[in-house]
Amino acid sequence: MTVFSRLIPSITSACALQTLFALVFVPQQNDKYYDLSGAIGWISTTFISLYYPALKTKFWDGVPGPLSPLSTFAPRQLLLSAAVGIWSFRLGSFLAVAKRAIKAGGDSRFDEIKKEPVKFSAFCSIDGSTATWITLVGLPIWLVNTLPVRLSPALGARDYAAVGLYAGSLLFESIADRQKSIWRKAKDARQHNEPFISSGLWSISRHPNYVGEVGIWTSIWALSTASLQSAFFPAGTIALAAISPLFTWFLLRKASLVSGVPPLERAGNKKFGDNPKWQEYKKKVPIFWPWGSVA
Repeated sequence: MTVFSRLIPSITSACALQTLFALVFVPQQNDKYYDLSGAIGWISTTFISLYYPALKTKFWDGVPGPLSPLSTFAPRQLLLSAAVGIWSFRLGSFLAVAKRAIKAGGDSRFDEIKKEPVKFSAFCSIDGSTATWITLVGLPIWLVNTLPVRLSPALGARDYAAVGLYAGSLLFESIADRQKSIWRKAKDARQHNEPFISSGLWSISRHPNYVGEVGIWTSIWALSTASLQSAFFPAGTIALAAISPLFTWFLLRKASLVSGVPPLERAGNKKFGDNPKWQEYKKKVPIFWPWGSVA
């Protein structure tokens, strides 16, 4: 089995689950669980990437016995899997439960798209954004989890720095989301009449939650690199795995889809374009990186 053919179970798992969700929810025009289905896809694909060999042995080859305990995996495999598990649980619960599914009764991004079955399927199913997102952005994890434990290098300074970047980025994203939730709750309670949030982390970046997101996937890629240097992988695998943070940055910063900086900026311009406060905010606060350009 070639190195990259070992990715087939993980990719198949991601695609199959999202196709199943599409078959259930697209006919209903139900976008309520879109984010939750993505979170479930991440968690299930992570499980498959770790346990596929043991599952195959047990259920396909018919060899009895319990699944391998976590102690049989390499520390880096466990760290990467835990990192994506923590991230997906936090983001999935925040978006699906707190922000969209329960409070809003759905996701306004899909108000029109969900009425077009072909287009809505493209966002949910095997050829669509969710399965592609899981496959490409999760590539460092899926690759490292195929590495035999005996070949996995010990953790070093680079790995600890990556864990620190992950923790800081996750905290940055969580604080930004929390600040906006508090701001929105206060606005709903008529405690202020600010048209948009411009305080806290939102005073140093117009999209601080997305900055944190890019940092998270950069750190996950960095944590994977020591293992991807193994002779088990062909030359260039580290560069290939860099698709993860680069694709994340591109989706959030450049892609004009239903989510990310471009559509949010367009929505802000449409809603607040004539408001002097909005114009002043855009002149003073960088659009993305706190140290970056305002445009």
